[in-house]
Amino acid sequence: MAIRKRIGLIVPSTNTTVEPDFRMAAPRDVTLHSHRMWMDEATTTDIVDRMNSDVEQAARYLATASVDLIVYACTGGSFYKGRGYDRELLASIEAASGLPAAATAPAAADALAHLGVKTISVTSPYGDWRDERLKDYYTECGFDILNVDGEPVASATGNSGICDQPPESVLEFSTKACRPEAEALFCSCTAWRSMEAAAELERRLSRPVVTSNQATVWAAFKLLDIEPRPGFGSLIDSLAKAAV
Repeated sequence: MAIRKRIGLIVPSTNTTVEPDFRMAAPRDVTLHSHRMWMDEATTTDIVDRMNSDVEQAARYLATASVDLIVYACTGGSFYKGRGYDRELLASIEAASGLPAAATAPAAADALAHLGVKTISVTSPYGDWRDERLKDYYTECGFDILNVDGEPVASATGNSGICDQPPESVLEFSTKACRPEAEALFCSCTAWRSMEAAAELERRLSRPVVTSNQATVWAAFKLLDIEPRPGFGSLIDSLAKAAV
């Protein structure tokens, strides 16, 4: 039998959504192996700095499992210092592990560019400070960000890393928040259960939808030539068709 492909995931310690989303999209011959970064409440840059101080150790630990790729699965942690820091983050993971790496914020930018869209509506479970940095980052990436709307219930907690909202709440909020003139909707945050809502969001909005975990799965599977299970939006479905 063929050797399984192994993906190493670096995730905030509070995040309980990344691993299930990857498992839903992964075929049986792909295994996932996680290392967690300490996170309490992602309410200031100092706290995210503390979380990211765990990245290089996480990369070294995962490398001992002979994974094929290391994925930094946190959107805010890869955009909060702007364009350029994302590349530094990837370089530090690759240097520590000797392996290729992917990260969520640049993966989402690549996914939106792949879809050929420029004018974007964004929804998130974030508070204002991260929504503002998100807008700055994706504007630097060349997109016209029409709005960044934080879901009121999730953003009120101050800690989107622990997000127990069901996909239905993401669906209802994001459907209303997407501007009519937007070419696509981006649902940010790897802790938000938006990947499960992506296909229905696309049906309701009649436009592409990119979510943080969906884009991260897409980037990782593309690098490893993995055919995903379809059903989580057109981005992942297109990769499945391309692999046939």
